[in-house]
Amino acid sequence: MTTDWVSDIHYMHVHYGFHEKVAKLSQKELLELLQFRLRFLAEELKETNDTAALQQMDEVVDGLIDLCVVAIGTLNLFQVNAYEAWDRVHKANMSKEVGIKASRPNPLGLPDLVKPEGWEPPFHHDNLGLLDMDSQSMDNDDQWLIHTCRSLDS
Repeated sequence: MTTDWVSDIHYMHVHYGFHEKVAKLSQKELLELLQFRLRFLAEELKETNDTAALQQMDEVVDGLIDLCVVAIGTLNLFQVNAYEAWDRVHKANMSKEVGIKASRPNPLGLPDLVKPEGWEPPFHHDNLGLLDMDSQSMDNDDQWLIHTCRSLDS
């Protein structure tokens, strides 16, 4: 059994030739790829939510893993060091405190993590991989793609 999901996804991408294709993409095409992957995540989440509503728990498990595959795969395709990003987010989460967040109902009374005074969010500015794009060099079409990536409601 494997325990390194990041490596599994990397080798899947190597096996199917994803990295070679992504390496040839322009900045605009990379933004389109990001938009595609974010919509893919939204689609997987909707499917998982739908199966949960039908109490099809086998499909819920499959859907949750599919979300991990797409998310980790997106980091891999964009050459983001997922291990480093994970460690930073985990460290920030571990510095939170148990509390009550009024804007997030918690009817089951599970521990709710809140940001204490002085909490520092994780930073990733030095670990963006191919997501490290110069917005100054983008034309209007590229800016439109960024806006579209931000609004995945449609």
